[in-house]
Amino acid sequence: MRNERRFIVVALASFLIFSGGEPALAGSGGGLPWEGPLEQIQQSITGPVAGFIALAAVAVAGGMLIFGGELNDFARRLFYIVLVAGLLLGATQIVQLFGATGASIDYHALVLHLKALGGADA
Repeated sequence: MRNERRFIVVALASFLIFSGGEPALAGSGGGLPWEGPLEQIQQSITGPVAGFIALAAVAVAGGMLIFGGELNDFARRLFYIVLVAGLLLGATQIVQLFGATGASIDYHALVLHLKALGGADA
């Protein structure tokens, strides 16, 4: 008797949780105030200038770590930070070098897809 009651409670809770998700996902996707600046930052980080800066940072930091001779611990850590920052800035170019697109989502294709599904008014 107790197992049946537990099963009914779990089944009812699961039904309520999963049935309430559709209205939340059916929003119109209106523009939020921080989307514009975030898109500008994303374009700046993934643009060609950022790729050249990342390449230069990786080249200089790698060269200093390889040919720098005796570096103290602070300088070595500083060059590691520059190397990692260069790799992070150039990550999209590195991924595109191997033929993949990473997690890039084409905004216009997404809007067209949402319009086809009837979920966007944009």
